[in-house]
Amino acid sequence: MILLRRLLGDVLRRQRQRQGRTLREVSSSARVSLGYLSEVERGQKEASSELLSAICDALDVRMSELMREVSDELSLAELAESAAASEPVPTPVRPMLNSVSVTSVAGVPTERVTIKAPAEAVDVVAA
Repeated sequence: MILLRRLLGDVLRRQRQRQGRTLREVSSSARVSLGYLSEVERGQKEASSELLSAICDALDVRMSELMREVSDELSLAELAESAAASEPVPTPVRPMLNSVSVTSVAGVPTERVTIKAPAEAVDVVAA
């Protein structure tokens, strides 16, 4: 399940970290308790529009930019969730390896060389 508060918190944290600022600096500037801002960033608390406005002002970021980034994250999360629900993830299969011995190249005798490769990747032409 996609939680908007988690996406919003992730975007707020990234914005703060891009600026190289601490939680303490932003919480002081936004006049929000450090603990509450931390909970918002971790997606544990729903932020009111007033609180978001204060945090955006403290970060000098437009709320529309913040919401656009959250919207982009939400779109990606929905696509990933939809793809995961509709298509099972295939289990990787190791290809069977076949051994091919080479004793000459273009008719010139060479040392015996053994090559191991997936069967479908090797074309052997007899001379």
